[in-house]
Amino acid sequence: MHTLRIDHLVLTVASIPATCEFYSRVLGMEVVTFGEGRTALSFGNQKINLHQVGREFEPKANRPTAGSADLCLIVDPGNGDIMAHLAAHQIAVEAGPVVRTGAIGPIRSVYVRDPDHNLIELSEYIR
Repeated sequence: MHTLRIDHLVLTVASIPATCEFYSRVLGMEVVTFGEGRTALSFGNQKINLHQVGREFEPKANRPTAGSADLCLIVDPGNGDIMAHLAAHQIAVEAGPVVRTGAIGPIRSVYVRDPDHNLIELSEYIR
């Protein structure tokens, strides 16, 4: 077997509406409904499925917990930079910008927290 890519991942969240608002407003993800009324955040060829704490879809993680994720997202800040974008959306920066190592090379990263306090690393590859 050969793994090709990540298709989706699941975040367990305290509030699906608050999570959707943050990820759509700040990160430009599209809120989509699928299946029998389930909610996901779509971007590129990937998505993040959302599970409400206490109402997780089966099968689920062994110990689903809101706020336990640490994700790195490659972003395109558009005409500005990541710091200016976050400031414009009044998002506190946890750390950064700092240089890290991404899957295919060096990245410049800024760390923020989502509504559940998941650590979200917003990165761009250094060219």
